[in-house]
Amino acid sequence: MTELGFTAAVRRLRTDFQLSVITLLGVAALFGIVPFAVYRFQELNYLAGVADSLISAGIIASVIYAWMTGDTARTGFVLAVFCCVAGVVIGSILPQVGHLWGYPILVASFFLTRPTTAICLNTAMVVAIMIYGTSLPSGESLWAFFATATVVSACSFIFAIRNQHQRREMAMLARRDPLTGVRNRRSMDDALQLAVSTASRTGTPYALVMLDLDHFKAINDEHGHALGDEILVNLTKMVERSTRQSDQLFRFGGEEFVLLMPAVDAPGMKAVVQGLRQKIRSTLTSPDGPVTASFGAAHLEGDESWENWLKRADNALYQAKERGRDCVVIAGDDEKPDCWE
Repeated sequence: MTELGFTAAVRRLRTDFQLSVITLLGVAALFGIVPFAVYRFQELNYLAGVADSLISAGIIASVIYAWMTGDTARTGFVLAVFCCVAGVVIGSILPQVGHLWGYPILVASFFLTRPTTAICLNTAMVVAIMIYGTSLPSGESLWAFFATATVVSACSFIFAIRNQHQRREMAMLARRDPLTGVRNRRSMDDALQLAVSTASRTGTPYALVMLDLDHFKAINDEHGHALGDEILVNLTKMVERSTRQSDQLFRFGGEEFVLLMPAVDAPGMKAVVQGLRQKIRSTLTSPDGPVTASFGAAHLEGDESWENWLKRADNALYQAKERGRDCVVIAGDDEKPDCWE
């Protein structure tokens, strides 16, 4: 593997939790189960040796599939089912210690698939081991295994739920602006790519609006960042109240925002932008008077890339600033810009 390929692999492991768990299980199979398979064959226990070999091969094959396809959800579920079945098989052919392999499987299943699914798989495995297992001869051993397996599953379930919740929160924070709560630039790039793809496939019209608060730096410098932050929060709330639920607002950086509007034609886009300009002027205030904004808007054209689409809207915003601010400029519109006079 080249250095570039190794770096890309490490990046995938860092960003894809499910893939890292599947890979870790593959490493455990390679260094934990394969030696047991060799040992079983040396001890002439061919049945257990074959079972260990098949289990190792199945896990490693699943890891390879996950890396090649990126389908970690399906791979995780299949691998969880496979491991639970393997736990029953090992528990039924190995005397005295077979059921012990069930404990790591009880934990692993919660990381491979959804917690509720893992509970069902674990319950089925534990019951099957109690019925068919050869390493649990007495009633006391059976119920001790059941009790300990239940405790392990319960603790793993709680940990998995908390971990799932925390990962969901972290994913949300990574794609949201912490101050205003709207989506950030990383989310915007993905949304614009999806919009261009959808427009190309379905013909849905899309509009893109960039807005920038005028003289915002002066507000921060003269009246403090607390007031500036309050104005930004109020701006996002006002824009979200004034637009449709399907429209998406992103914080592009500083006092600059991007509004993505699906299923809107050029006249509709122009009416929305002009209305937002008037609402901002009449709603947002600072000690120096009304807070205003400049707008640049562009309608998605043909097979245009999202980068060029964004650039056209940005150029229109630049023209609005050049015309004295508190102004709306529509890319490709020959009519007189809507500016405050």
